[in-house]
Amino acid sequence: MGRVKTARGPTIIALVSVALVILDTGNCGPATSVNVLRVGPHQNIKTIGEAARLAQNGDTIEIDAADYVGDTAVWSASDIKIRGVNGRPRLIAAGRAAEEKAIWVVRGRDIVIEDIVFTGARVPHRNGAGIRLESGKLTVRRCLFIDNEDGMLVGNDPSTVLEIEDSEFAYNGAGDGQSHNLYVGAIQRLVVTGSYFHHGKVGHLLKSRARASLIQYNRLTDESGGRASYELEFPSGGFAVVIGNLIEQSEDTENPAVISFGAEGYSWQQNELHISHNTIVNDRRQSGVFVSVKGDAGNVNIRNNILIGNGEMIIPPKFQPGTNWFLEKSDFADAAHLDYRLRASAAVVGMAKDPGLVAGVFLRPSREYVHPTSSIPLAPGQRLSPGAFQGLVE
Repeated sequence: MGRVKTARGPTIIALVSVALVILDTGNCGPATSVNVLRVGPHQNIKTIGEAARLAQNGDTIEIDAADYVGDTAVWSASDIKIRGVNGRPRLIAAGRAAEEKAIWVVRGRDIVIEDIVFTGARVPHRNGAGIRLESGKLTVRRCLFIDNEDGMLVGNDPSTVLEIEDSEFAYNGAGDGQSHNLYVGAIQRLVVTGSYFHHGKVGHLLKSRARASLIQYNRLTDESGGRASYELEFPSGGFAVVIGNLIEQSEDTENPAVISFGAEGYSWQQNELHISHNTIVNDRRQSGVFVSVKGDAGNVNIRNNILIGNGEMIIPPKFQPGTNWFLEKSDFADAAHLDYRLRASAAVVGMAKDPGLVAGVFLRPSREYVHPTSSIPLAPGQRLSPGAFQGLVE
């Protein structure tokens, strides 16, 4: 392995077919019904579990904002939308779990879940999840996963697709290092956008074994009191693209690496890591590792990132990273409160070069994370600075 403390080198672009997997976000077929099931204390259907048993392909399930205690469900119908209305309903496990797995078990072909809170999942195997996704395509929007053994736990069905938008994962983990804020198995595709991962309990903030992972415009920050291991891990490799994220390692973490790739070997035919326009912070008291790449990766491309703190990159010698910048916390709006927007006076403003295209995926950012759970588009054609944030402060 080579140890890199400065970061200049040639552009690395590789075109591979797996990116088509990342970009294909079409649904799996037309809905077969427009029936709406309404759930709530004042509705005919009182429990979510009953709604799940009644749901047919194509239905919409609307859940009134309220507390649903011990009300677990298995969703097997396809082409359905499940959403909270008039606020976010809170699903409180209270010792209950569907099939001894999760608050919700999802295995329908194409499901959308919006505006729901999942909390308190516990099971004897210590991997109780807010949602256990076993198969199909699932889209999660504006949901909160807090204080579960796993925020979400995703199985190994190779056709499964998970897309997460504008959601929050916080204080999840059983404290054993085997459970995480988000744990994704060997599925076809993971896409995470505009979301906030923080305060992991020993496990990782985000762990993906997916064939293709696109992690874009998020905040993954362990923060004061957080005890996450890796902030972002791809233990089995795959095709991983990381664009426009704020990623921070806390001062008390035991694991020195912020981003890890291939730590358990490579399970996929294509194993590439592309890291562009991220702001990566090492607050660990000892020195840290911003990026750790193990074994014989197919391609490693790291450029236009801002690095803060005492650390290095450990990558195979044949992959020298592109241009990245080490900056001081004084270059940012309010680093003490994790506001890492650049000051207009920072020397690197406007200095990023176009990182190019890899396998049909533009590494140039098109959006910017906005705290706590959203993202906004960048102005077309604007001159880019390195790091996750293009908006400047005086």
